[in-house]
Amino acid sequence: MAVLNVHERILRADGERVGTLVDSLASGADDRLWPHGSWPAMRLDPCLAVGARGGHGPIRYTVSAYEPGVRARFEFTGPRGFVGYHEFTVRPLEDGERTLLRHTLAMTTHGPARVSWPLVFRWLHDALAEDALDRAELACSGTVARPARWSPYVRLLRGVITRLPRR
Repeated sequence: MAVLNVHERILRADGERVGTLVDSLASGADDRLWPHGSWPAMRLDPCLAVGARGGHGPIRYTVSAYEPGVRARFEFTGPRGFVGYHEFTVRPLEDGERTLLRHTLAMTTHGPARVSWPLVFRWLHDALAEDALDRAELACSGTVARPARWSPYVRLLRGVITRLPRR
């Protein structure tokens, strides 16, 4: 199954400012983009750089491209059956005062992922991506015009997952 999943937000900030949010990924408490308060933290060894390995929760990846202030791409190495990448990109708009921040997930699914993506991971991914864009908007403007809301299904999935034994 081919998957193309895109989330984006136009932020009232120049490209350089938005780029610093992407550059802060996986930097622990200083990460201003990843919603680590509500979701498993993104961790990279050693840091955001091409070749770094890491992930968040059960999602594993390697940094395959990194252009500071412009984009960070993460190639999936797990879970089994996820073949592709997710990335954040920064695109300043012509007015110089606004910037498009985009999160793209592009992959094909195989084996068990053909079931786990549409039933579980897609819903959690969408909620996490919108939470990250909310953090970006908050960092750039001090407020979030329309905060993301978790659906009842996302709340159910999160409730089930928190009760599962840790590996």
